[in-house]
This record gives sequence, C-alpha cells and structure tokens, in this order.
Amino acid sequence: MKKLIVSVLMMAAAGTAFAAGDAAKGEALSAQCSACHGADGNSPAPNFPKIAGQNSKYIEKQLLDMKLPADKGGRVVPEMSGIVAGLSTQDIQDLAAYYANQTMSGGAADPDLVALGERIYRGGLPAKQVAACSGCHSPAGKGNLGAGYPSLAGQFPEYIEKQLKAFRLGADEEKATGARVNDGDIRIMRDVASRMSDLEIRAVASFLSGLR
Repeated sequence: MKKLIVSVLMMAAAGTAFAAGDAAKGEALSAQCSACHGADGNSPAPNFPKIAGQNSKYIEKQLLDMKLPADKGGRVVPEMSGIVAGLSTQDIQDLAAYYANQTMSGGAADPDLVALGERIYRGGLPAKQVAACSGCHSPAGKGNLGAGYPSLAGQFPEYIEKQLKAFRLGADEEKATGARVNDGDIRIMRDVASRMSDLEIRAVASFLSGLR
C-alpha cells in the first residue's frame, strides 16, 4: 500500500511538472505579443494591459477564456481573437510562466482620488454591500495565485476602470457589446461593479495604479 501511495504521488508530481509553463519557450512566443504589451509585458499604452508580473493562473484563464464564445462564459476581446486562435494550451502556459516572471512598472495615482480609492479598496462600501477589494486582491494589490485573482498594483487606471465598467455592463446586459461576464457562476466582479458609481470605480482604479 505504501509503495502504491508513493507511486501515485510521484505520478501526480510528474503531471504537475508537465503541466507547468516553460518561461524560456514563453519568451520566444511573446514576440507576437510585444507590439501591444511591450517586450517584457509592460504595455506602452493604457488600452492594452500591463501583464508583466501578473500571476500565471490568471493569465492562463484569460487566454483560455478568450478562445471561448461569450455564451460559453468566454471573454470577447477582438484584438486578441487572432492571437489566441493559434495558441495551444501548452503555449498559453508557457506565455503565462514568462510574463509572471517579469516585473510590472509602477503607475501614479491621482492625488484627488487617493483617499476615496484607498477607502474602497481596503474597506469596501458597506452601505452598498461592496466588500473590500483587498480581500481577494491582497492588501498590496498583488492578487492571489492559488485562487487565480489578478495582481492589480501598478496597472493602468484607465484599463482597470474599463474592466470594472465592462463587468458592470455584464451584470445588466450579458450579451451587450463590451460586456464582460467571465467571472464565473458566482458573478463576483459583476456583483461588485454593479454597485459602484463611475466616481467610485475611477477612484479605486487610480489608487491601484499607484499602489506599491
């Protein structure tokens, strides 16, 4: 019995190792991503997210979701459709491993929005039943690798704002152009965003951009 358990554990470990991404192969694959996301994952423009330092599980999920139609829980990103179509699951794991090993450049928060943004991020909006963002994305904004929650610290505020509004739209109109619905059956991000005003969204996005 002990030998059987050891064999099973060794097989599981081997399976995990095989499934892990190869950062070196991911770097080679990243050449097709660099025009929009930068050579190291630090995008030069806010319409494309910084993916340097992003946790690998989140990158993998987003790329796999982009291969699915919206009615299957996918994430529709027209600029990415041609790219993801040619990526295998292993390619996606390799890219995720490469970008996870890079370092995201910092951003700067709007001083006029810092106080409100930090209050929402760390304490939520109790009157609206919005939980603190830090509960899932960590006090430092680095996300949660095990749960697949993304790192947000240093991200472009414009990009964070756009995604929160996309989730908010998805809460009301799942099939609307620009709606985002790939937050799972519990709809955690759609639920949160649906309770936030434009100002509250802008403030928390700005705060996260400057978070270190």
